[in-house]
Amino acid sequence: MSSIHLINTLPLSTPHRIILPHCHSLLPSSVLPKRHRFAQSARFSVVSSQTVNSVPRANGTYTVSDFMTKKHNLHVVKTTTSVDEALEALVKNRISGLPVIDEEWNLVGVVSDYDLLAIDTISGSSDASLFPDVDSTWKTFNEIQKLLSKTNGKVVGDLMTPSPLVVHESTSLEDAARLLLETKYRRLPVVDKDGKLVGLITRGNIVKAALLSKRSGERLT
Repeated sequence: MSSIHLINTLPLSTPHRIILPHCHSLLPSSVLPKRHRFAQSARFSVVSSQTVNSVPRANGTYTVSDFMTKKHNLHVVKTTTSVDEALEALVKNRISGLPVIDEEWNLVGVVSDYDLLAIDTISGSSDASLFPDVDSTWKTFNEIQKLLSKTNGKVVGDLMTPSPLVVHESTSLEDAARLLLETKYRRLPVVDKDGKLVGLITRGNIVKAALLSKRSGERLT
């Protein structure tokens, strides 16, 4: 069992968040989070995933909890974690984003590698200066170095996306897959009825579920 990495603790109140109900319609595009809200900008992968079921359920319906990456396999941070520490965690664990929780495991936000490096957005400058179109890897490296020089003294709470879009552990896998496809999100936090983080559901989890279903179907034919 992987250990859970928590850096710096600060009690926080539980924020309002969008929770996908057990049976739900998809959110209209007008209310979806903006570009770097746990979406296109949150290009991160989870530590590992575990498949609970090896054969289809009797009623043929899987839920998010059947295939999600479980809580004990996640790397998480607190709002008081320094940006440098968060970046180190991303590099060390080969992931590109992290859920942000409080002392009680309430989900309070998400933060991606893009968020951690896009320091210029805090001061209101244009996104055009971030990760510019360049002709050489060396120039890109220099740009990243400049961005990193601005992280001193910053903490995850300064940069995270608060109250991210989430799904419930009882949400059907089909609904979660549809939401991931329509929003182009790579993954979504999974919360219980109290809003506590219990896992992540990713595109990889969905693919594994589809492969399992396909193989099970082939065995029955």
